[in-house]
Amino acid sequence: MSTPNGFPQHSRVCLTRSMEGGAVQDLQAKKAGKAAKKEAGGEGAPPKIGTPISETLKLLPEELKANMKIKSITPRPPRKPRLERAASLDEKSWRKWRRFRTSQESLTDPNETSSSNGSLQEASPSPPTRGRASPCNPCCQQDSSHSSPDALEASPVGKSRAGASDLGKRASEISSAFGGLLRGKGFAGGKPRLSQIMPARPLPPMELNVASHSLRTANRIDSDCLDYRHYSQHKFGRVSSSLSDSKLQGNGTLYNNCSTDSMKSTFSVLTPIRAKDVRSRSYLEGSLLASGALMGAEELSRYFPDRNIGIFVATWNMQGQKELPVNLDDFLLPTDPDFAQDMYVIGVQEGCPDRREWEIRLQETLGPHYVLLHSAAHGVLYMSVFIRRDLIWFCSEVEYATVTTRIVSQIKTKGALGICFTFFGTSFLFITSHFTSGDSKVNERKLDYNKTIQALTLPKNVPDTNPYRSSSSDVTTRFDEVFWFGDFNFRLNKDRETVDSILNQNPDTDVSKLLVYDQLTSEMSRGSIFKGFQEADIHFRPSYKFDIGKDSYDTTSKQRTPSYTDRVVFRSRYKDDIQALKYSSCPVIKTSDHRPVFALFRVKLRPGRDNIPLAAGQFDRDLYLIGIRRRTTRELQKRLEQKDQRSSSICSIS
Repeated sequence: MSTPNGFPQHSRVCLTRSMEGGAVQDLQAKKAGKAAKKEAGGEGAPPKIGTPISETLKLLPEELKANMKIKSITPRPPRKPRLERAASLDEKSWRKWRRFRTSQESLTDPNETSSSNGSLQEASPSPPTRGRASPCNPCCQQDSSHSSPDALEASPVGKSRAGASDLGKRASEISSAFGGLLRGKGFAGGKPRLSQIMPARPLPPMELNVASHSLRTANRIDSDCLDYRHYSQHKFGRVSSSLSDSKLQGNGTLYNNCSTDSMKSTFSVLTPIRAKDVRSRSYLEGSLLASGALMGAEELSRYFPDRNIGIFVATWNMQGQKELPVNLDDFLLPTDPDFAQDMYVIGVQEGCPDRREWEIRLQETLGPHYVLLHSAAHGVLYMSVFIRRDLIWFCSEVEYATVTTRIVSQIKTKGALGICFTFFGTSFLFITSHFTSGDSKVNERKLDYNKTIQALTLPKNVPDTNPYRSSSSDVTTRFDEVFWFGDFNFRLNKDRETVDSILNQNPDTDVSKLLVYDQLTSEMSRGSIFKGFQEADIHFRPSYKFDIGKDSYDTTSKQRTPSYTDRVVFRSRYKDDIQALKYSSCPVIKTSDHRPVFALFRVKLRPGRDNIPLAAGQFDRDLYLIGIRRRTTRELQKRLEQKDQRSSSICSIS
């Protein structure tokens, strides 16, 4: 039996039942159909809001009618609402059937891939309605999705009757849906598609720069590859790609980058390098502005955006003691700066007999982030240069030289040891010295200084970065940045009682009254020693001479006057290249009659050329492994001790 609209009578009943699911709604739908017969107009007019369903179906295009396969179904009266438990079981069976159906479609469709996201490409249909009859056509499937099974089952029988206003709202929704079908959105591609996914709020900006001084070296984007994202998008069609989102990025699939960027990171930790850059880069030809220079401006800016490097310089007279401090953390890793430095240079005078053990202890304290770039010795003068392991590729070959100032002694306790190298385009010279001792031997100490600057033959193979400003009679003029540290043995020209009274009056850090009597400060102001050098302001107590293991100054019969014998001075070819951040001593290390003295510097770097002999990542690998192994063993022992303390119990008998 057919209606005047051209559709079978039972189809119209099925449509109305799938929407409302009740007998009263069927009766109201029939009344709406009779009203539609009276108000039937032209088939080409677009549907309006509130238009009856029968009139909407009448206005469907012929293509839609051809695609709709309507089965002959005998209408049945609606059943009573089921219990909540039965409804949940029905939903579970429907979901299981849908997963099985989807897996069959993905196996039989040759155009689909084996992506785990493939089921997202098809719009999932709604759960089945209350009647056992299957949906009669796609229109019924889409309309039934507006009413959830939970909502139908949760409402009792007495409250299932909807008023005329509810029917008007439902008819408005149906007419809007069919309006979308008439505009060609519903069946444009043969399958319904996912809508565009938009984030709930703006995504946070991606931070490519690392602000900290110690962790800024790995996440910089090479300026050569700043356009890598645009280039790859133009070349390959898309940038965001992975093995798990092929279904989302198939042809004709509507998707948004926000839904796929969460599956992976946009940029790797390492900077991407183009194949043409690998072919064109050459490290044999030196150029200051070459785009591919290893020591050039681009690499320098990538690792050091502010072009400043942090350097830790320390000196300590160990007095030849075999016993080493239990913990060197307070010495090498002071708590005042928030970040560790990029380079550590430690000079020792009268070092311990086992030099290798001292270097292992340094490696153990600094940990796996640092490697020993170079170490050298001159008798009991030791120097060790540690650098961050990701910076060893930008160092030149390391050279060293020694000078002996006391020829008579068989054991070389007095003299100088120098280590030099070039980092990027900045040349460094580090000198540790032990000058002649004695309160009144100022001239002998000045002779030690003059002999050192004349006899220290550096550099040897590494070219001078600025030979026009160098002097053959002064080694300190042949380098950009020079740090000279050690036991210079300059004393305070004052008796012990006066010095003690000043120290007792100012127990904190006000030592300005003591520095008035300092021999080194006086000689530097005259220009007779350390010409062109500077020293940071001193705010610590004299580092010499202490009773071993105590905080008291010399209590022996000699009653030596406390003095600032251990110092760190610096000079630069360029003004304001070196900035002193901290200058202090380490009073917690008491194994010697000297206290260690250290200074923290911020040094400006300059781009260099690739025509220098490179160290090529060379470092002391054996020392690195031993130090890390000891560090791990120490941590395990500490954990075991803490565990034993927690498990043990103490009993007291009164």
